[in-house]
Amino acid sequence: MSDTSLRLVWVYPDLLSTYGDQGNALVVERRARQRGLDVQRLDVRSDQPIPTSGDIYLIGGGEDRPQRLAAERLLRDGGLTRAVDNGAIVFAVCAGYQIMGHEFVNDLGERSAGLGLLDVISTRGEAERCVGDVLGDADEQLRLPQLTGFENHQGVTHLGPGVRPLGRVRLGHGNGTGDGTEGAWRDTVFGTYLHGPVLARNPHIADLLIKLSLDVNALPPTDDTWYEALRQERIAAATQPA
Repeated sequence: MSDTSLRLVWVYPDLLSTYGDQGNALVVERRARQRGLDVQRLDVRSDQPIPTSGDIYLIGGGEDRPQRLAAERLLRDGGLTRAVDNGAIVFAVCAGYQIMGHEFVNDLGERSAGLGLLDVISTRGEAERCVGDVLGDADEQLRLPQLTGFENHQGVTHLGPGVRPLGRVRLGHGNGTGDGTEGAWRDTVFGTYLHGPVLARNPHIADLLIKLSLDVNALPPTDDTWYEALRQERIAAATQPA
């Protein structure tokens, strides 16, 4: 990419956009434009090939059957894996997060193969569904402020040695393993269970994706008034007694 343009790909909105995660694409697009970047956004439906020339790929959450269909089509297509091999950034949420791993349990109760872009395996939890606000501390290597989001999943995701957790929860379940981890990342691939949409609640993550695409350490400042108001409102709501 050039230092004035950004190619943003929203993957399978017809299958994986159940929980408002398309807002993540809107946030990245807006924050890039606020920095003077020319954003070319492409929404790729599940009957279309995944382009390999994108800079940032965003994937949302979805129900169990659409998740299985999305994984099967992404595996057949191969474009997302080739894009990552070329250095592209991927940010995946919930069902999309599970698809980035080696395998997950599908709507038929069977193991479905994922893309293997993250060293994680997802199973079906036996306890109550993980629903509610999440607060956590981001992995120190990412240098991000406190994480805030909303989780709604039955899955349990186990991290292998090839990834680091995106963060560690103070409130909520995160990956559901009981070890306090939330999400996973390695190199340019990120996964999380957080909705919200998560990038509206955590605009610094959106900026991180942009910086990685530009290969820079900092971005020009922008007006974060709205984002900070949302963050503080949701953090306060999560910490208030029930």
